[in-house]
Amino acid sequence: MAPAPKPEILAAFEAAKGFMPTGEGLALHAAAVEAGRLGLPLLEVGTYCGRSTILLADAAREAGVTALTVDHHRGSEEQQPGWEYHDPETVDPAIGLMDTLPTFRRTLHAAGLEEHVIALVGRSPQVAKFWGTPLGLVFIDGGHTDEHASADYEGWAPHVAEGGLLVIHDVFPEPEDEFTGQAPYRVYLRALESGAFTEVSVTDSLRVLKRTGTGI
Repeated sequence: MAPAPKPEILAAFEAAKGFMPTGEGLALHAAAVEAGRLGLPLLEVGTYCGRSTILLADAAREAGVTALTVDHHRGSEEQQPGWEYHDPETVDPAIGLMDTLPTFRRTLHAAGLEEHVIALVGRSPQVAKFWGTPLGLVFIDGGHTDEHASADYEGWAPHVAEGGLLVIHDVFPEPEDEFTGQAPYRVYLRALESGAFTEVSVTDSLRVLKRTGTGI
């Protein structure tokens, strides 16, 4: 059983802007600790303000590896003005667009984890195109449209090493959750149907799968 994060790490997670509940956060941290034993980087798609990054960075620090997090920091669909998950504090007044990068950097600084994280600022498919390093963990938590969720899976799942973990957030099987979780659910089903991944744990909307075969 993976150790829980220290109280100060859990407190930093709970204080950070973001949407991941504590129970799912603990499951993510446990997966990151397990994956860290492979000695490979841990990568997150969808940084937002760094709430879940704290947990990946803590696990990476303990394992002596690096956490990487990919985001363009302009917000996903449901975070734009006029939508349910919009936070006006994340808007850059100089240009009128969302910019979560400054908040993310403050989050990591407050948690004492800056040196354990590399922030990749850009669109996930563009970064994935030139990525060539095996990863111990890939955490998909980006856009919730089929276009974005599928691109994240296709771009990053191939880099999950043998025995590494693929973690998918916001997996909601019910049709009424079409906007928030059906695309991640379809990616989750695709991963299982590929024969490349085997499910190892379920915590609410968080799914953890292990690479047990080739392909995606």
